[in-house]
Amino acid sequence: MNRARIRDLGIIPGTFPIGRLNAITDVPDVQVGQVTLIYDDPDIARTGVTIIAPRSGAIGKDYAFAGFHRFNGCGEMTGVQWIEETGLLTSAIALTNTQQIGMVRDALSEYSFMQSKTGPFYLPVVAETFDGWLNGMGRQHLTKEHVFEALTNCKSGPVDEGNVGGGTGMICHEFKGGVGTSSRVVETKSGTYTVGALVQSNYGDRIQLRVDGVPVGREIGYDHVPSAWEVPPKGGSIIVVIATDAPLLGDQCKRLAQRAASGLARTGGVGHNTSGDLFLAFATGNHIPNDAEGVIPLTGMISPDYLNPFFDAVAEVVEESILNALTAAETMTGADGHTAYAIPLENLKRVMAKYHKA
Repeated sequence: MNRARIRDLGIIPGTFPIGRLNAITDVPDVQVGQVTLIYDDPDIARTGVTIIAPRSGAIGKDYAFAGFHRFNGCGEMTGVQWIEETGLLTSAIALTNTQQIGMVRDALSEYSFMQSKTGPFYLPVVAETFDGWLNGMGRQHLTKEHVFEALTNCKSGPVDEGNVGGGTGMICHEFKGGVGTSSRVVETKSGTYTVGALVQSNYGDRIQLRVDGVPVGREIGYDHVPSAWEVPPKGGSIIVVIATDAPLLGDQCKRLAQRAASGLARTGGVGHNTSGDLFLAFATGNHIPNDAEGVIPLTGMISPDYLNPFFDAVAEVVEESILNALTAAETMTGADGHTAYAIPLENLKRVMAKYHKA
């Protein structure tokens, strides 16, 4: 069976309506660009970089309110001290592997200055997860030119999922993982808004995997699909980026980022000791020009009493993004012959039917 998104299998997580593409790019002016490296000569490469560009790349001159949450901290996301300090996102967001987070950060800075898209200084946001089981990570295959290419490729529209970009070499619940995305439409008294998420999923034990509440990980045993790990680790990581066009302030974005843990929990993630579970949310409904002086007029903010639908939507988009990463990813063999097997879609459908979920 060809790889598919979770809804293509008749499995519908959540209750909110989805956006047109069911992707983070349903949020207006949010773009995604990716570069994927898969080759065996002269070394094993199973890696890449994923870029999320708010405001169609002009975020360096038109800041957005943002918030960060660390669910478990065995990981890295650069630039978050400034986000915590000001509640503002001032750069594009990049996702890659653990070994190359510094290079990608420097490349983002260089590209931004070359394109004159920054303010008086630049603290780019780059996050990582570990792909060293499949990727010859120590060889540092990515170059700044690859980062420039991903930035140049940023666009609206459908987002490739699974073994792509920063998610190329990632493993999720002992199956092949990677990049996934989803969106929801939220109706409020002040208007209709979109909430989207993109994840780089690289975490979790098989036995804990749940799909729309069904204990799929317990139903698809190791006798049928071997674990990607010789000895399953109690760790792994996930990066979650949440976007919305709602008029939220920085502390409200932080509250959205915290709710990503609810979506992670729905799929069976618990934040083990050596897991880097780092969540970032940004809202483009207000504009903060980098050269503004004095008082900045804002569109407004959603009343705290009316944030619950946004919290619910975040849980749904994170859950579905993870599931899309799993169902889109293909079996991959990489460094030292290690193999991460894709979750078998026919088996998944049979398990869901057994529980009357598909």
